[in-house]
Amino acid sequence: MSTCRYLLTVILCAVSLASPTVANDLQTAENQFREGNYSAVETLAAAQVESGIWNERWPRLLIQARLEQGKYADALQDYEAAIKRYPTNMTLRMLGMKAMRFNDQSERAEQESKRFFQLLQSSPLRYASRDNLIATGRYFVSEGEDARQILEMFYDRVRDANPDFLEAYLATAELALEKGDYKVAAETLEAADRIDDSDPQTAYLMARAFETSNAQIANEAMLRALKRNPNHIPTLLMQAESAIDRELYEAAESKLTAVLKINPSEPDAWALRAVMAHLDGDRDREQEMRSKALSTWSKNPRVDHLIGSKLSQKYRFAEGAAYQRLALEMDPNHHAASFQLAQDLLRLGNDDRGWTLAKEVVEKDQYNVVAHNLLTLYDRIKDFSVLEADDIHVRMDPYEASLYGDAVLELLREARVTLCKKYDIEPEGPIMVEIFPEQRDFAIRTFGLPGGAGFLGVCFGRVITANSPASQGERPSNWKSVLWHEFCHVVTLEKTKNRMPRWLSEGISVYEERMRNPAWGESMTPQYREMILSDALTPVSKLSSSFLSPPSPLHLQFAYFESSLVVEFLIEKHGIESLKTVLVSLGDGLSIGDALGQSVGSLDRLDVEFAAFAREKANAFAPNADWSRTEIPKAATSVELADWVEAHPTNYWALRRLADVWVADNEDKKALPLLEKIVELGAVTQERGGPLERLADVYQRLGHEKREREIREQILELSSDALPSLRRLIEIATQHEDWQQVLDYSERVLAIQPLQPFGYERLATAAKELKKPGQEIRACKALLQMNPIDPAGIYYRLARASSQAGDSAAAKRYVLLALQDAPRYRDAHRLLLEIVSNE
Repeated sequence: MSTCRYLLTVILCAVSLASPTVANDLQTAENQFREGNYSAVETLAAAQVESGIWNERWPRLLIQARLEQGKYADALQDYEAAIKRYPTNMTLRMLGMKAMRFNDQSERAEQESKRFFQLLQSSPLRYASRDNLIATGRYFVSEGEDARQILEMFYDRVRDANPDFLEAYLATAELALEKGDYKVAAETLEAADRIDDSDPQTAYLMARAFETSNAQIANEAMLRALKRNPNHIPTLLMQAESAIDRELYEAAESKLTAVLKINPSEPDAWALRAVMAHLDGDRDREQEMRSKALSTWSKNPRVDHLIGSKLSQKYRFAEGAAYQRLALEMDPNHHAASFQLAQDLLRLGNDDRGWTLAKEVVEKDQYNVVAHNLLTLYDRIKDFSVLEADDIHVRMDPYEASLYGDAVLELLREARVTLCKKYDIEPEGPIMVEIFPEQRDFAIRTFGLPGGAGFLGVCFGRVITANSPASQGERPSNWKSVLWHEFCHVVTLEKTKNRMPRWLSEGISVYEERMRNPAWGESMTPQYREMILSDALTPVSKLSSSFLSPPSPLHLQFAYFESSLVVEFLIEKHGIESLKTVLVSLGDGLSIGDALGQSVGSLDRLDVEFAAFAREKANAFAPNADWSRTEIPKAATSVELADWVEAHPTNYWALRRLADVWVADNEDKKALPLLEKIVELGAVTQERGGPLERLADVYQRLGHEKREREIREQILELSSDALPSLRRLIEIATQHEDWQQVLDYSERVLAIQPLQPFGYERLATAAKELKKPGQEIRACKALLQMNPIDPAGIYYRLARASSQAGDSAAAKRYVLLALQDAPRYRDAHRLLLEIVSNE
């Protein structure tokens, strides 16, 4: 049993958890501290301490108030006086170590830490109060002891004995958040709020618990924290971080100014100012801000860790990794910096060092949920196949690689040639693409935790992660369009050295999808039209924030579309060379405002001109349709709605609503003219289950094959993932023996779903009829990987196609395999005789 474990056991065997009586005036002072009246609390607590009152909570409160205001020298002096009176108070000692560090007395703090442990060893039973237990638990957390033991033997025990002791819940939540266990943190904080809903720290920690999973809950929690305490520094800092993430730098500066008004030495505030200076390309100011962050504690590893983490969130992984190394120089045992460095290295493509470092973190910190998830993923993907073409390396599940790995490489090679040439850039290192058949694995590799629903792919620079069709259900997205989009990120991030706002990065990628194939990427819809012509159109200067906290999934998709419209506008008005000049300027360290100002004009001017451009595009979409909604009867019957439509025959919303009613009621003949009218108006889109798909299905049910085929062809022009229409068109083309159409449609099916037999079966049949043995061989080889019911039949087809292609050796091998499975297969015997005869 370790010494620490032994001490925990001894302390807990004789734990005394009686709740001390708190005087009314002390309770009032503590309430004022919670409300952020730090100066008033300082005055009141100082008076009580000077009067000699015997209650250790007063000096604790005085030290906390002074630390909160950055009065570190005074706080240390208060500690030195208080610890003489209360030598067994471990909470005081923890505050004392903090005061020492922020007086740049790190060596003394280390000695005090050793003294802390020695006191526990000498007489553990003296330190068994609930306050001391929580303080001791926090001490062991700082020393890197087993987090699960600390939870079980300190925090849980205190909570069991004192279910209403708030500090035990806060300590538990803090530890869970540090280790990435957001579920435990959220559950603990919900219980804490039921005990006492006046503490701002509870709401702040709740915001942290939901920061990456639910922006609405996180924002509401931050507002609750600031309502309880307008001067709550952690929450103000979190708001500043959020504003930086959304590129709202003026708002971030406003929050940081508020923090520094409370505590002029707050290191996190100065560190975040250093981040903004870096993003603005001002290296001198960046170093000045970092120096101020370290002015009171020159060996504070959190400063560089925070700067580096925020830069990595901006995809500046190389710069982020450099800051994590600085943090580790100050404290080699800083687990958070080690793990962030591991993630940075993995996203830079330095897999060997990245995985090794992640393993080291798990060995030292087994409760780190994110690190544990990453190492578990490594065990699952280490046997993935690696496909290579020039400097492109693709890691895939072996089964999937055998089916469409070559097609992935072919597409990526095309993207590399096309996009690198267009944007005048040559990647300086290998490009790594990882495709995951499990969405969970994609999320862990990409975000560190399960989740991330809705993301199809992510690019970190020269590393791309993507979901395979296997992870997307019956109707997956077009994997070719996804990889084209992500490879475009490789190109633009390389050109800008990862220094570009998200809206521009996403806008170029969506725009280039449309350039490669008009059916790829986002295009105008009735909903987008409505949003552009309302106040939902975001100014270009604030577009990146639309990706961080959209009100709905529709708003997120609209952010992609609007960003691509901005790029389209820039290229149409100023040309591709101007856009490339902007990218070069960003790579040189200019802000987006300065880069645009030098090349295409100010952001303010761009906001105005783009808004006019977007409105023009919106008004050009189905211009003869009536787009008003206000007069449509809301609770009308189908008959009443039909009468209204008759009086308003071009109203899109009413036509669609009534058509949906008739289709649901199996009244196809009534729905038909309504859907045809929508198509006539031009109000059709790539929407799944939208008017075009409904119209095609109605034509099919009514037996209007010619019109059905025309509409399904129109769907293919608009949609990159119209799998149901492709299947139906293959069926029609097969009936008419239009084998070239069958072959073309089958290839398009495989660009969406390469993991099911349907596309390969139809491709093989069409290739046979068209006497294209190469394509038949490819399709049959894929079918063999899918556990076919009749493998002998597929071997026979492979043998015949190989013979037609002039490869008699392969033909003989395949026909013998067919006979091995089915010795009496007469056609195979004949083919074997024919092959031997030809030889």
